[in-house]
Amino acid sequence: MFYRETGVFRETYAADMALFPIPFDRWAIGILALFACVAIPLLTDQYWMGSLIIPFLIFSLSALGLNFLTGYAGQLSLGHAAFMGIGAYGAVILYGRYGVPLIPSLLGGGLISAFVGALFGLPALRIKGFYLAVSTLAAQFIIEWVITHVKWIGGGVYATIDTPPLVIVGWYIDTPVGKYYLTLAIVVALTVFAKNLTRSRVGRAWMAIRDRDIAAEIMGISLFRYKLLAFSVSSFYAGVAGGLMSFTYYAAANIEEFNLLLSFRLLGMIIIGGMGSILGSFLGAGFIVLLPIFINQLLGGFGKVAGRLVTTDLLANTELMVFGALIVFFLIVEPLGLARLWQTFKSYLRLWPFPY
Repeated sequence: MFYRETGVFRETYAADMALFPIPFDRWAIGILALFACVAIPLLTDQYWMGSLIIPFLIFSLSALGLNFLTGYAGQLSLGHAAFMGIGAYGAVILYGRYGVPLIPSLLGGGLISAFVGALFGLPALRIKGFYLAVSTLAAQFIIEWVITHVKWIGGGVYATIDTPPLVIVGWYIDTPVGKYYLTLAIVVALTVFAKNLTRSRVGRAWMAIRDRDIAAEIMGISLFRYKLLAFSVSSFYAGVAGGLMSFTYYAAANIEEFNLLLSFRLLGMIIIGGMGSILGSFLGAGFIVLLPIFINQLLGGFGKVAGRLVTTDLLANTELMVFGALIVFFLIVEPLGLARLWQTFKSYLRLWPFPY
């Protein structure tokens, strides 16, 4: 009843291109910002802040980058976690070895990841579909091998590079709340940039390539330019997310954390959340982050009743089985994911209670 467009007249181009043209949306964003900046730090303890909320923001940022490539540009990638690893090691090396300030180090790690992503995106100009998926899968193994065997990067096979204390202009970030604010600021800034990017000429070109690349090329869209740009922007977001993962979550850079399983999890996030949707990246990340907690709580309660029926093997593999089943379910029932369900609900509110 309150979610209405009646009386909202757009008389200028700027009003028509506003991110939130409906007043209710602007109020909701304001309440959400107040909740994120004030309520969460006050109401959440350090454990949940460090083990749930910060990973949710980081995975959302990485899933957003993958959504650029797969959801908007239609280029499947199975090696997204490897580009997070590049950004993690790049940011830690810039900050720890060369004394680059923290924020430029994070952006520098993202730029290094974007450069490598563009190199591995070159095959996308000639191949697509299953063959492109295999080439990105090869990128995952190649990047892992290079990081673990080049001592200048990783310090040796499966070595861990600890991150030095985090400092921004004399402000020492040594608490979960401080790390949360750092992560939140970067995620919000890159999300706003992503929202505008998808509505720009670049975003429209990506969607044209996704829907029918031959027709897009006939219309004058350069497949070479925009496919490489999609790989670069996607890898940049993954690299920044990887740097945040090392600085604010693990406090170290370790390639074992950016393995193939994480690539599959990120792909599952955008499938469940919604491909081609910025909101879907956040919904999918939140769903996947909360899923293990829900399963452990459910099986833990059931184990108190059933006793030995809930074995260690069952606890270890239930999450993977449920994760796979959910991917199949959303691909069959709702290919556009949770974001489509939310859009349907908003459309219902626009008409309720008058179904005209």
